[in-house]
Amino acid sequence: MENLYTQNQEKENTNNIEYPAWFDKYFQGDRVLWLVIFAMALVSMLVVYSATGTIAFKNEKSNTYYLFKHITLTIASFVVLWLAHRIDYRYYAKLSRFALLLSVPLLMLTWYFGMNINSASRWITIPIIGGSFQTSDFAKLALITNIATMLSKRQGKVHDFNETIVPILIWSGIICMLIGLSNISNAILLFTTSFLLMYIGRIPVKQLGLMALVGFFAISIALAIGQRGDTAANRVRSFLGYNTENNFQSDQSYIAVSTGGFLGKGPGNSDQRNFLPHPYSDFIYAIIIEEYGLIGGVIVLGLYLLLLNRGMVIVSNTTFVFGGILAAGLTFSLVGQAFLNMGVAVGVAPVTGVPLPFISMGGTSLLFTGLALGIILSVSRGEVDATFNKIKNPTPTDATHNHIKNDDEHENTFKN
Repeated sequence: MENLYTQNQEKENTNNIEYPAWFDKYFQGDRVLWLVIFAMALVSMLVVYSATGTIAFKNEKSNTYYLFKHITLTIASFVVLWLAHRIDYRYYAKLSRFALLLSVPLLMLTWYFGMNINSASRWITIPIIGGSFQTSDFAKLALITNIATMLSKRQGKVHDFNETIVPILIWSGIICMLIGLSNISNAILLFTTSFLLMYIGRIPVKQLGLMALVGFFAISIALAIGQRGDTAANRVRSFLGYNTENNFQSDQSYIAVSTGGFLGKGPGNSDQRNFLPHPYSDFIYAIIIEEYGLIGGVIVLGLYLLLLNRGMVIVSNTTFVFGGILAAGLTFSLVGQAFLNMGVAVGVAPVTGVPLPFISMGGTSLLFTGLALGIILSVSRGEVDATFNKIKNPTPTDATHNHIKNDDEHENTFKN
């Protein structure tokens, strides 16, 4: 049975755009979102090659070393994305609690025994293969999926404090605190996303105030006993103008942005890549503006705004609460991270260590971004697995009246 999303999408295609048959067969779900993802990957390869050329030649005697490494990781992320988008998104609800329980020991192991880089233990070494793994990416995805699961199952009990509110408060507080021990900016982003999901999930306003209080205490504890408290304080003071001595990163970023002009210096002509720390990840947006100018910066910003738009279209068209909240959470998380990264580069936010999703060079962060995008695309496909035995497909009457069913088949007003 054709799902509601497909029906609505066909109504939106007023231009009658025809895609190749192979595209329709292998790249299902929201077509515009697929194009956004391909555009991001293209931008990523161009800018990473430019940003890493000097470093690669200095370290590896080849200016394409990091480019080929990044291409390999990008291909791997597309494989993860494609596999994730082929799976009925409702299966992720079954895995969410296990993933969340696994996140706690992983985050603690990372804090105690992880690789310490720039006074922060954010990576843990994977046995046998020897690769590094940023556990906060896994925990972030697990928490968002689990909150979506809990809210979807309790839509008829959103006012029940003990059964609905308390579990979300506890898990959000624990995960955000553990992430904040070594990564304050990611912890704040995740907490903000969790707060938005509770609002979308119709949690009463007074309980949202309690959520804010839990987040305040979780971040405060992380700042007090974690590794990044002093660094975070110094960066905030520098951003507010109280500390002008340790602004090397932001100063170099501003130089890159200010010298880019309207059209930029041209691909591969960046000067600040030789001075700017992490020009291929944390400050890649500054390199984009320097080489491609204001036009390039606006285009990249437009890609993330289009990602936000398509995410919200998918949310509005999904037929189940879980799919809507899950797509919203993952979209907010990715776009919020992108806005923060770009804000740091142009001077409207304090310096942080978050990459630009699907554009910055990275390892596991690129893979988990691909997984998140794949899940969003899976939601856009609708309920495609007829054998799924926990959630029944909505009846034609339900679809006609634009209602959504939660996991227990109780009618709710998620869209109304």
